[in-house]
Amino acid sequence: MSGKPEDPGTFLVVFVTAPDADTASTIGAALVEERLAACANLVPGLTSIYRWEGRVHKDPEVLLLIKTRAELFPALEARVRAMHPYKVPEIVALRIDAGSAPYLRWIGEETRPGGGAS
Repeated sequence: MSGKPEDPGTFLVVFVTAPDADTASTIGAALVEERLAACANLVPGLTSIYRWEGRVHKDPEVLLLIKTRAELFPALEARVRAMHPYKVPEIVALRIDAGSAPYLRWIGEETRPGGGAS
């Protein structure tokens, strides 16, 4: 694992919205199975209001909260883009500045550089 859990910026929480639970579950499962993420939580019941192609839209969505290593973000982003039905999916990463050391260690143990299935 590169970086220790106490190193700022070693880990990320990545937000990805999806149009429905099936899409979110498929993306989340693939990321975890491929070790690009340690965990993906599905948060149903969101309503997103946004401007797209000159119009304001209001749509139901499911939010994925994905925990990963910062170094895996490029591969995770590419995988989400490949699987996502949206032309411009939301893929936003926030650094974890502090957290439970055992939990952060677990994120590191369940992910690996290069991602991909074992």
